[in-house]
Amino acid sequence: MPNYNKTILMGRITHEPELKTLTSGTISVSTGMAINRNWTDKETGDRREEVCFVDLQAFGRNAEIIHQYFITGMPIHVEGRLRYRAWETPNGEKRSKHDVLVDTFQFVENSNSNQHNVVTDTDTDTDTDTDTNDEIPF
Repeated sequence: MPNYNKTILMGRITHEPELKTLTSGTISVSTGMAINRNWTDKETGDRREEVCFVDLQAFGRNAEIIHQYFITGMPIHVEGRLRYRAWETPNGEKRSKHDVLVDTFQFVENSNSNQHNVVTDTDTDTDTDTDTNDEIPF
């Protein structure tokens, strides 16, 4: 049976992206995001909300861009893969967590901007067609 690991999330940055250079020379950024879920309780009619906090990690050019342009509270759309890590603390306690390794991300439009750009580590789109004189047929 084939395996498929794809995660698509949209939420807001929870803390300033932290940039590091790994011993291999690769640039890495770690940050987090919050995804809100709102619903109405069918029994009581009360509005409910839950928040899911997810750690993110990106590498290379993605890491540079996230570090440079994203701040706490900004909306972000990410696509990546889920990763599970387990370790033992110096006290012998076993710990584990899931996080998302970012493959692509988008700046999400908010009330103060008109940005909606997809960024990938291998983004090679060089289409420079800027002819805006064509009439739109609707």
